[in-house]
Amino acid sequence: MLGLCVNVDHIATIRQARRGEEPDPVQAALLVELAGACGITVHLREDRRHIQDRDVELLRRLVKTKLNLEMAVTEEMLQIALALKPEMTTLVPERREELTTEGGLDVHEHVEEIGQAVRRLREGGIAVSLFVDPEHHQVSAAARAGADFIELHTGTYAEARGRKTRDAELTRLIQAAATGRELGLRINAGHGLDYRNVGPVAAIPEIEELSIGHSIIARAVLVGLERAVREMLTAMSEGRGGSGCRV
Repeated sequence: MLGLCVNVDHIATIRQARRGEEPDPVQAALLVELAGACGITVHLREDRRHIQDRDVELLRRLVKTKLNLEMAVTEEMLQIALALKPEMTTLVPERREELTTEGGLDVHEHVEEIGQAVRRLREGGIAVSLFVDPEHHQVSAAARAGADFIELHTGTYAEARGRKTRDAELTRLIQAAATGRELGLRINAGHGLDYRNVGPVAAIPEIEELSIGHSIIARAVLVGLERAVREMLTAMSEGRGGSGCRV
C-alpha cells in the first residue's frame, strides 16, 4: 500500500509573512487527514522561518494518523524530538540560506555522527528516516547508521528536463529503492513531486510512502485543501493502486 504524507510547512510560510495567526498549519493538518492522507510532515528549522515550536506541540497532540518531524542533526532538535516523541523523524541537511532542502544528507561522510543520533531517537521509541540522494553509497551508509527508513530525494528527477534525462533519474530512484530494500531498509520518497510527475515514482514497488507539500498547498489555493489532497491521491493511484500508511 502506498501512502501520502503531506508537508504543511507552506501553510505556516503564508502565516509568517504577516507574523499573524492565519492560516493555521494545525487546522490544515486536520483537513489533510480528513482528505485521506496517512500522515503529516513538518520541518522545524533552526531559524523557525515557518513552522514554530508551538505548531509542533499542538500537532503532536492533535494528529490522529502520524507525525513526521523533519529536522537537522543538531542537539537542539534531538532534544525537541525526544521530548515530543513524534512517530517518525526524518533527518535532513539544513542551511540557513537555502529556500528549501537542496539535496540529501551526506550519511557516507558522517555515518558515525548520524548513527549516534539515530540510536538516541530509536532508543526514545521514534522511527528514524534519513533523507538521502538515490546513490548506492548513501543508501548503504544509511543502513550502516541503523536507520529504519530512507526517504529518497526526488528533486533531481522532478527538475529533470527532457525524456532521456528524466528516465535516467527515474532509473536511479528505482535502483536505490531496490538497494535499500535488499539492505533491510524501508523506503519512502519525496521532494519536488507534483501532479504531473508523481506517477512513475508511485509505481516503484519498494516505496511505501511519498512526502509531498508544495504542489499540494499550491493547488489548494485554487481548489481547496481537501480536494487538492484527494487529487494527489488519485494521481498516485494511477501509478500504483491503493493508499495506506505503516510505521
